[in-house]
Amino acid sequence: MSVDIDQNVELAGIQKEIMEYLGLRSENLIFDYMNKDNHVVLNLITVNPRHNQSFLFHQESGIDKLDALRKMYNYVRHKKQKENSYTIQWVADGESELHTSYFRANNIYDALDKLYYDRDMNTISVFSVVLNPVS
Repeated sequence: MSVDIDQNVELAGIQKEIMEYLGLRSENLIFDYMNKDNHVVLNLITVNPRHNQSFLFHQESGIDKLDALRKMYNYVRHKKQKENSYTIQWVADGESELHTSYFRANNIYDALDKLYYDRDMNTISVFSVVLNPVS
């Protein structure tokens, strides 16, 4: 006799695996699910505790939450290493401290989209974007 696993239990388990694989605590990782055009979009957002800013880590879509989350798990475990690594130096509006953040993205525009995700572009000044060498 097979027992179906509660979908929420499975979601929680996969989210925990992603969190552990990335080495982040629950307060530094947000799984933001949105319904859009008959599918689910999952935005994985990181929160940096040092400068208290959030950035888009990656976005996936699926037919439901579980499908989107499984795709996110696959990205985290296998695909993110295939993207370019960028270093972005920036300052938040009204501050003077220069911050450095790192992003994995297909190109410079995607890296900047992750930096500016869910915020007004006028709230951050970018000083440099560097494509990091491949090791």
